Amino acid sequence: MPPKKKARVSKTSAKSGKIDDIERTSAAGRKRKAAAPVEKTGEGSQSAGSAIFTCWLMKSEPESRFENGIDVKFGIEDLKALPDQTGCWDGVRNYQARNFMRQMKEGQQAFFYHSNCKEPGIAGIMRIVKEAYVDHTQFDKKDVHYDASSKPDNPKWSMVDVQFQRMMKRFLPLSELKKYHLQHGANGGPLKDMALFTRARLSVQPLTAGCGPMVVRFPDAFSAKPWEPGPDHQAWLQESSLISLI
Repeated sequence: MPPKKKARVSKTSAKSGKIDDIERTSAAGRKRKAAAPVEKTGEGSQSAGSAIFTCWLMKSEPESRFENGIDVKFGIEDLKALPDQTGCWDGVRNYQARNFMRQMKEGQQAFFYHSNCKEPGIAGIMRIVKEAYVDHTQFDKKDVHYDASSKPDNPKWSMVDVQFQRMMKRFLPLSELKKYHLQHGANGGPLKDMALFTRARLSVQPLTAGCGPMVVRFPDAFSAKPWEPGPDHQAWLQESSLISLI
């Protein structure tokens, strides 16, 4: 477990199918998440030929919801309130989401996405400050993410540490992102393959090249016309905090 100063952040799969692999947290500064069904297949790490990603989208629940008497709420304001604005992203119980976390590198950035709430969407940006290591909650019988099938000498689940970077200039709702995803699907823009829509049930998702900087620049990057890079494309990419994505 990381230093006591750091709270835990978690994700899991939704009970009703409404939400993907959701993240949870406890009110006392220690984040806890609802238990997610463990997949029976896909346990292995991704193959050597897998795509390499450098930017991510990670989901968590910003509204109170209780499991076994524990409030699993954890929004971006909760992350900001932690010491050093840093916490560990524990509780992921989906093999593909876990494998994506194992690909993460220190210094990479991720969008903090509010899920399973009245208005889901992107709230801000955080940075990976510690690469994947063993998620201790899998061995804690009192934790909602306890996994009796996972053993200390062969742990199944991993987590990373994240640190708050900044809020978006405005909250980017799912409904608006979907609108431009559909538009880009027709016109070939960067959001056409956004994992939020193509891999919707994952709580940890990679962003394809061009997608991150486009969202950072949102909504100025969009217009009624088909998306085109334009003469200022490289200039604003260089100013983007997600330039490493390209």
